[in-house]
Amino acid sequence: MKPKWQEDSSCVFAYYFCRGTCHRRDTAGKEKGTEVASAQITAFLTAIQGNRFETLFILTLFTGMREGEVLGLTWDCIDFHTGIISVEKQMQLHQDKGSKGYELVSPKNGRSRTIAVAQTVLARLQQQRRWQMQQKILSGSDWQNPEGLVFTNEFGTHLTKPTVYREYKRIVAAIGCPNARFHDLRHSYAVAAIRAGDDIKTVQGNLGHATAAFTLDVYGHVTDQMKRESADRMERFIRTVSAG
Repeated sequence: MKPKWQEDSSCVFAYYFCRGTCHRRDTAGKEKGTEVASAQITAFLTAIQGNRFETLFILTLFTGMREGEVLGLTWDCIDFHTGIISVEKQMQLHQDKGSKGYELVSPKNGRSRTIAVAQTVLARLQQQRRWQMQQKILSGSDWQNPEGLVFTNEFGTHLTKPTVYREYKRIVAAIGCPNARFHDLRHSYAVAAIRAGDDIKTVQGNLGHATAAFTLDVYGHVTDQMKRESADRMERFIRTVSAG
């Protein structure tokens, strides 16, 4: 007998992610999202301890920000008092007459948004700020960070996507998840938020999706699973009260 997902003609599972979590695509090839299982998240957090991009990875995993938004985050967009991050720009590669370079542009869909951030993430960002201030002193006149970027190298220069991507792939390969993409951190945040009880509208706002309908389309399989789990809990309750 075929598993249920093989009988469902509305979607195709492109591959299994880390022994059981699925990367889904619909029949048109539209990405449905890949979430990282809790055990793999724990392994990932252990593997990045002390890594130069540890705070960057943590911010992405626990806010759902896009990679370009994380790389383009500036200190003036973080309110440590209220715990709010304003996503107002992203770092984007552009090509002008054959030359490549990065620039700060508006977020995807051209809309800014705010995200309420967990205290653990804020504490990591405060550590990042202290590290950057130390590097600024050590670099002296070589320091350059006119935009006030949160994530830079030791001389204040912005990070590039390939640099971050290579380090990410090295880490996930080491924990047995070589197929994991950087974008899967964003999906993992969304799934964790929904399973924790956040409503779709809140998740949509945090992710920066254009509509809640789009968020539900991408992560509807999570809410379906939660409904099944709710039914299972009710079944156990029925059996308990019916015993005897």
